[in-house]
This record gives sequence, C-alpha cells and structure tokens, in this order.
Amino acid sequence: MRPPRLAFSHMGFWVSDLARMERFYVQVLGFTVTDRGKLGSAELVFLSQDPREHHQIVLVSGRPAQVPFNVINQISLRAADLPALKDVYRRVRDEGVDELRPVTHGNAVSIYFRDPEGNRLEIFVDSPWYVAQPLRIPIDLDRPDEEIWQFVEKTCRQLPGFKSREEWEGEMRARMNL
Repeated sequence: MRPPRLAFSHMGFWVSDLARMERFYVQVLGFTVTDRGKLGSAELVFLSQDPREHHQIVLVSGRPAQVPFNVINQISLRAADLPALKDVYRRVRDEGVDELRPVTHGNAVSIYFRDPEGNRLEIFVDSPWYVAQPLRIPIDLDRPDEEIWQFVEKTCRQLPGFKSREEWEGEMRARMNL
C-alpha cells in the first residue's frame, strides 16, 4: 500500500525580533500578513504570497538568544520567472543583507542570502535543463536575461547527466510510479 501523496504547504520558525523579521519578509520579500495573534506567551505572525494558503511562513516569537547553531539549513522559495528573481535580487542587495550569492545549479538560477536573524534563504527559478547535483556556479544577475539563460544552458551541456527538465521529470514520474 502506497503512502499518501503530500505537498509542502508552510513552515514556522522561532525569531528573536518579531517586528524586524516581519518588516523584512513584508517589505523586502513581498509577503502579506494574513493573521497574527498570541498562543500562550508566543506571538505569531502568519505570512503568505498565495491567496490559497493561509500562511506559507509563520514567525513565532521566543527564539532563545543563546542558540549555538541554526538548525535551518535554508528556506527555499520559487520565483515566477527570471525577471522576478532579479527584482528580489536588487531588493535584497539594496537592503544590504549578508552573504548575497547569485548562482546557477544548472537546473535552477538562485540567490542565497540571510534574513535579519541569520536564516539562509534561497529564492530560485527553475531552468529548462537538468544536470547532476549538487552543483553551484556563481552567476551575474546584472546581465540581460538572454545572456543568463545562454550561460546556464552552455554550462549544463558540458556537465554529466545533462538532459531537458521535461525528460528528467518523466524519469521521476516513472520512478515515483505516477
């Protein structure tokens, strides 16, 4: 008997400065506050960019100041297209965030950066190609869109496992018995 199919919906994480984090996710990344309230001693702010999802992210007050290690490796969000990704890139750059890194994974073009409390975010757009992972190659998002896609395709065609995303998705559907 197959397990049920699940789809990612949302995530929540503890924060130290709720107002600062809310401002960043709303003003810089464009989320909308859909709800807020208290649950016990914790304050919660619910955020979404999808009207079908009550929240995609929930910020929860109460993160201890002395946490020695951030257990969140990254929070990844898909952009609609390359112009949208470049818009986020400019907004984040203008905000002066830490560790802003635009890269291509071959199968995507991404930007990595840290939010005000050090959580690593990835904003990405899928590419029409697949190559074996992991792969991370720096990319210049100040270049015209056409040049970016040409660079990604040229890079992918030289790497092991190159195929179209469509071909890769077909292989995954077969592997997942879908």
